[in-house]
Amino acid sequence: MLVASYFAQCEAWRARRSLVVTCQDGTFVIRRSPAHRDGSALPESPECPTLAVIGAGERVPAEVSRLARTGFVTLQLPIGNVAVRRIAVPVQARDFVGGIVRNQIERLSPWPCDQATFGFDVEADTNDPATLEVRVLIASHAIINEARDQLAAIGLSADRIAAVLPNTDAAKAVTLWSRLVDISPEKQTRMRRNIGVAIAATVGASLCVSAWAIVSAETIRGMSEEVAARTDTLRRQAQAPLTLQSSASLPANQRAWYEKEASPSATIVLEALSRALPDTAHLTELSLQGATLRIAGLSADAPSLLAPLEHSGCLTNLRFSAPTVREPDGGHFSFHIDGRVESCVKLPEIRQ
Repeated sequence: MLVASYFAQCEAWRARRSLVVTCQDGTFVIRRSPAHRDGSALPESPECPTLAVIGAGERVPAEVSRLARTGFVTLQLPIGNVAVRRIAVPVQARDFVGGIVRNQIERLSPWPCDQATFGFDVEADTNDPATLEVRVLIASHAIINEARDQLAAIGLSADRIAAVLPNTDAAKAVTLWSRLVDISPEKQTRMRRNIGVAIAATVGASLCVSAWAIVSAETIRGMSEEVAARTDTLRRQAQAPLTLQSSASLPANQRAWYEKEASPSATIVLEALSRALPDTAHLTELSLQGATLRIAGLSADAPSLLAPLEHSGCLTNLRFSAPTVREPDGGHFSFHIDGRVESCVKLPEIRQ
């Protein structure tokens, strides 16, 4: 089926550029068939311009030969070489006309069945609408082969041999022989084998690609899940602040260092305040209750104290807890600042 479809498609594609050849008294007339026809137009139709007239012993011009190689060549037999028979069938049998003609060809043909080729055309009977008129055109293999040999002698190869229906109003030709039905069994077998190999290779490649895609997807999914789990763990560790409870997972020497610096210590706070406060500021009060720090004192520029205290690394949430008041001497301001002591511990690398 695939082989027949392939050759039929090739023939249909080439038939779009068709040449019609007729033989008149030993002279071949070559015409171009319209693009929408396949050689069924009468040679005398104005739609078929004449390309060349070839006499006996001559060869077709190079331009015609080039068109024939890329196009489709239809040879029209003279009606005198063709036997015409007519049969009538019911309208309901339109889809089965081909089988009916094959069953009756032995009775219709003047030649033995194995030495004849035929074609037919179906039209409604003008006198009886319930009947179809089937005109069968029959030619012998000898006539077909002789016509092909004569065409080959002038440099052309026939793709189709047809005959024009006589005594018809419409210009219609019936195909008697086609290269499509004359393909050798060896070529058909070779084409079937090539198509089978191509299909098997395509299926095999598709299965391999599908298997590779499935394995790759599973591998990537596993790796993605593992990376996502690691990323989630690291994110939780980075977001969670280090506390005395979470420090229990640290090595002993690092845990001791953390507990030492993480616990609020007045000494550490005093050291941080002494580094952060400028020389113009003096503390008069310091209260450390848990992690809450309250300081009070005098300074020549009280608003500027918050920035260095925040940059100390140990104090956060700093704010003035009372209004800043100028002292009687006029050179100092009293301040009251509340804040929270935070442990910003950077664990040093301790050599074992």
